[in-house]
Amino acid sequence: MLEKHQLEYREKIRAFALEKIEPVARTLDDDQRFLNEHIKPMTDIGLLSMLIPEKYGGQPIDTVCYSIAVEEISRVCGSSGITVAAHNSLGCYPVLRFGTDAQKEKYLTRAAQGELMAFGLSEADAGSDAGGTRTVALKKDDHWLVNGSKCWITSATKAFATVATTKTTEDPNDREITAFIFDKDWDGYSVGKKENKMGLRGSDTAFLHFDDMKAPLENQLAEIGQGFKVAMITLDGGRVSIGAMALGLAQGALDCAVKYAATRKQFGKPIASNQMIQKKLADMATEIQAARLMIYEASQMKDAKIQFSKQSAMCKLFASEVATRAAATAIGVLGAVGYRTGDYPAERIWRDVKLCEIGEGTSEIQRLVISRELVKELGDKI
Repeated sequence: MLEKHQLEYREKIRAFALEKIEPVARTLDDDQRFLNEHIKPMTDIGLLSMLIPEKYGGQPIDTVCYSIAVEEISRVCGSSGITVAAHNSLGCYPVLRFGTDAQKEKYLTRAAQGELMAFGLSEADAGSDAGGTRTVALKKDDHWLVNGSKCWITSATKAFATVATTKTTEDPNDREITAFIFDKDWDGYSVGKKENKMGLRGSDTAFLHFDDMKAPLENQLAEIGQGFKVAMITLDGGRVSIGAMALGLAQGALDCAVKYAATRKQFGKPIASNQMIQKKLADMATEIQAARLMIYEASQMKDAKIQFSKQSAMCKLFASEVATRAAATAIGVLGAVGYRTGDYPAERIWRDVKLCEIGEGTSEIQRLVISRELVKELGDKI
């Protein structure tokens, strides 16, 4: 299924995750502490430049390896997994795909050196309806004047730059949306308070506010009016990475459940010998493997430059719901031990995984995307 270099890459990232991240994963969650000390090691091993070409200082890999990396990091720490995924898929990718040579040189070079990038699409009144953007950028003589806010921004307080979408018209009936790259050090750019979240508490999430912020004309990303397209193409890849994150969390839940079932004894024997426990573990493992195959297929399609919008929505939908079930099942296998914080990460995984059914398009939105693609495919054949 996987090529030799992909298997070797998995072993490399797995070893890194176990050595560097797993030992502090619980502390990051308990203290709501960002993984500052991991940024340098992550940069050195290439986790923050997986999509960036070598000429900008990156360590590029194929999309299957990228999905493996997000999976293995998330397997031990969801907060670290989403930080890696958001930086690569949402922050760096739109610049790589739509940026000018000058924009790539300026932003991807810094990103490859370990400076984080963010992505701003959602607003208070524009979540699933991303086309309802209200943040406005108006073109002046030598700049854009930007006003508005973006919400639920991963790495908001840490990112040196954010790719964001705004309206570029004052007409309330015109939904012309354009993408930009905004620098954190500009006047008028401010970050809201860090959100107190149920899960992924070691990742950084906050609102961004733009108050009469002047953005240079050269920071427009792609053509005027193409911002929604930029966002949707970016989300196609981002959904694969969220699927990979969910997959890693699910595998972490299974790891936890198997370890406990094999060592916990009741009535004189390990509970893994109980047929009901065996069924739970078998069902978890089967669904997780199915999700893994879907994610790898979508990853391969992206590498082959085959349209993969339907597959990315499918793998994100399936993997996130599989992971939610896996986390709940793991807690059931562990019983009271799984319900508390402690030596087993089951309850942390259960809290972390819910984001995967919400971020980068809810499960309901994924079903809309899939159904629309199905109808579109039928129309192409008629």
